[in-house]
Amino acid sequence: MKKNRKYIFIAILFILILISIVIHFKVQASNKLDGIENFPISYQPYLEELSKKYPNWKFRALYTNLDWNYVINQENIFGKNLVPKNYSDSWKNTTPGQYDVEIDSGWVDSSRQAVEYCMDSRNFLNEVRIFQFEALSYESYTNNLDGIEKILYGTEFYQNKVSYLESNGNTINMNEKYSDLILRGGQTSLVSPYHLASRIKQEVGPFLSHASISGNVDGFKGLYNFYNIGATSSAEPMGAIKKGLQYAKDGNGASQATKDKYLIPWNTKEKAITGGGIFIGSSYINVGQNTIYLQKFDVNDDRGDNLFWHQYMTNVLAPYSESKSIYNGYKKTGLIDMPMTFIIPVYNNMPNIPTQSPSINQNEFIKDNTKVYCNGTNVNIRTGPSTSYEIITTINQNYKMTRIAKGNQSGERWDMVILENGIIGYIYQTYVTEIPPVQIEKIDISIDTNILKKGETKQLQIKISPEEASNHKVQYISNNPKIATVDDKGNIHAIRSGKTTIKVKAEENDVQSEIEIEVYTSVTGIKLDQEEIYMEVGDTFKISGSVEPDDANDKLILYQSTNASIATIQEYGIITATKEGKTKIIATSNENSNIKTECEVNVVRPMDDSEIHFDSSLTVNGLEITGIDYKENTVQDIRNKIITDYEIEIVNNRNEVLKDTDIVGTGTKIRVKEDGEILREYQIIIYGDSNGDGKINSVDLLVIQRHILEIERLSGVYKKASNINKNGKEPNSVDLLLIQRHILELQFIKQ
Repeated sequence: MKKNRKYIFIAILFILILISIVIHFKVQASNKLDGIENFPISYQPYLEELSKKYPNWKFRALYTNLDWNYVINQENIFGKNLVPKNYSDSWKNTTPGQYDVEIDSGWVDSSRQAVEYCMDSRNFLNEVRIFQFEALSYESYTNNLDGIEKILYGTEFYQNKVSYLESNGNTINMNEKYSDLILRGGQTSLVSPYHLASRIKQEVGPFLSHASISGNVDGFKGLYNFYNIGATSSAEPMGAIKKGLQYAKDGNGASQATKDKYLIPWNTKEKAITGGGIFIGSSYINVGQNTIYLQKFDVNDDRGDNLFWHQYMTNVLAPYSESKSIYNGYKKTGLIDMPMTFIIPVYNNMPNIPTQSPSINQNEFIKDNTKVYCNGTNVNIRTGPSTSYEIITTINQNYKMTRIAKGNQSGERWDMVILENGIIGYIYQTYVTEIPPVQIEKIDISIDTNILKKGETKQLQIKISPEEASNHKVQYISNNPKIATVDDKGNIHAIRSGKTTIKVKAEENDVQSEIEIEVYTSVTGIKLDQEEIYMEVGDTFKISGSVEPDDANDKLILYQSTNASIATIQEYGIITATKEGKTKIIATSNENSNIKTECEVNVVRPMDDSEIHFDSSLTVNGLEITGIDYKENTVQDIRNKIITDYEIEIVNNRNEVLKDTDIVGTGTKIRVKEDGEILREYQIIIYGDSNGDGKINSVDLLVIQRHILEIERLSGVYKKASNINKNGKEPNSVDLLLIQRHILELQFIKQ
């Protein structure tokens, strides 16, 4: 049984950790903002270039509110993203035991870099690849037969009338072309027929003989699946195609309502094209996955469902390759200038520089930070180091930029540069000339006040000399980010009280300057460790008070008794009981007299030590009792350790009288009474029992975690009970570890 409990405790700890990870990585739903100005800075220059060339295009930022590394971890799972087996190793997962394992015929697991490259939207903000972000809903004013035919050009679907086999082998010839069926399918499904046409080319290729649409596969005669829906990976020969045709036959056991919705069985080509379009629309496009990218990478939570599983394709480069097909279709139709909307994902904590294509050998580049200028006219900046890569923009003579990687390739050499507007790309090295450096010699710093209130933000003003210094980039550094942080624009954000130094340093040399910043935190409240105490005449008791928040600058508390003839209180909270009666201790903030709290003091007649005796296993310190065995902590267990002729009443923290079989915990009170009057009141502390239920378990871990994270602060005896190593400090990670070791029965907490 003890071993089983240990596994249960481990499972509870794992669940708590998992919950904290989910809270950390997914804190809120995604949201969409229209307009280039609503994108992160690293996106904007690419979109501005596109907008200049295509002013009718609209761009919508999809803020997923997902952490970049979390997203990549979720997608970089064996078998989730595939590449052709004949690709170079930089594209493939090279983990021993997984390297070159065919998940589908000719397809293997992709590398992490390949996933990062294909998911980093910034890599594809050019006129060709941006079509993976095109909104894919049907639009009557842009979609027409001529456009569909031009997309189908070069395939056997082009200008071809439809014919198909029935299950009995008869051939049906229609008087309509494939483009007619695709247009009608788009109108019915509310999916762009251009997208349907491009998807058909992507999935079944240019030939009508493809097994998915031939209607002639044994066991699946007269069935068609133009989009390979349900054609999941399989090692069996033609396994994926047969799975897709099984879906065309019965929806893989779907309900009749589902089959009716998708026009299943797909025993005619029109039903396959239209029904498949309805499937794509209802399963993807009309539920938030409104782009090729989002159908491949499930990162939008509009469905209100789990992410990362509802993914149409396994080919990691599918959005990349399909985007060019769509672009070519628009280009040929002359519709490239028409109004279009592109929905582009944004993640939290993305790398400063977009992940480079695995095809680019980074060993052929030397990291650099040299100011250069263009020595040619109409020089192209491309997405990669070759003329085979797409053009991002064009620059002219004397355009200044920074070379961030110098090409060292054999033969034709290319440099990686960042333009003044932030675009990162590649330029042919022949067109690059270095600018003689003029370095920063002096940095002057100023701020309107160097005293900030907690939570306040102020900006540093800097002046760099000489003005003609070629690199005016500086680094902002706080020597204590726990006190105040500073961003790359010089905005100082006050975190908590204290002093820190903000340093401004030139990136290109050792020139620097600094300024001291003080953060001031005002008092917002006061807490006392007791709300009510019982004292005997002549007794003294130290009440402990603390200001809120913990980092308030003025921590001084002023104490006052409302009736000094009953009890007095000294400067540091020491109460002296003078005569029987009741009074109140008022604790007031020295900083703000309107902030105060109180504790009721009951002074009762003295008791001789002979009148009450506690078992030696218990430690009585003033009015606090420790040393209780957490395995023997029922009310009856406690009563057995107290010898007195007086009435003993034991109550919980809600002043409810406990029965003999009830468990006592931190905050439980032991009252010594005579004729119904309380003579003395003790409070119990069980170290590790932070929530007062008398147990030490994962709930106490959560309570201390919330205290450490300042979500819900502990006070009084509960705070003391959480200081398990008894050093008088705030509960911290060491105390968490001690509780964990106790729960796992590795080291029990000493009471």
